[in-house]
Amino acid sequence: MKPRLYFDTLVFGGVFDEDFEEISTLLFEKVRLGQIVCVYSDLSVSELSKAPENVKTHFNELPKEHLEFVEVTEEAFQLAEKYLEEKVVGKTSTDDCRHIATATINKVDYLVSWNFKHIVNVFRIRGYNSVNLKSGYIQLDIRSPKEIVNNESEE
Repeated sequence: MKPRLYFDTLVFGGVFDEDFEEISTLLFEKVRLGQIVCVYSDLSVSELSKAPENVKTHFNELPKEHLEFVEVTEEAFQLAEKYLEEKVVGKTSTDDCRHIATATINKVDYLVSWNFKHIVNVFRIRGYNSVNLKSGYIQLDIRSPKEIVNNESEE
C-alpha cells in the first residue's frame, strides 16, 4: 500500500520558496509518480485560496488519482482544542492543531510540514502525541519533507 502523507498547507508553497524548492519539488514528484498519496483537507483548500496564484496552480495541477481529500470534522475540532488546552501550542496555532488532529483521526502514515516552530518540533510532537494517547488516538509521525525525500530505503 502506498504511504498516505497529510500535507500541511506550507508544503504546497515550498516549491516556490528558494529554501525549500529542491526538496519540495522532489516530494511532489513522488506524488506525480504515484509513490505516495497526498492527503489534504478542506482547511488546506481554505488556506490555499489565500495563496499566490502560482501555488494554487501547482496544487490544481497535481494528479487527482494520487490525492485524497479529508474533512476537518467536529471530532478534529475537539481534538485540536485539547492540544490548545494542554498548551502544546498557543491559540495563534489553532489551524496547525486542526491539521494535526485531522491527520491523526484519518490515521495517515505521516504529517509533512515545513513549520518547524509549531509542528515539526520534537517538543511539540511529544505534546501532540501525549494528548493523542490520552484521548485514545494513534501517535502521529510528523516529519519535514526533507526527512521523507532523504530517507528512502536502498533497494
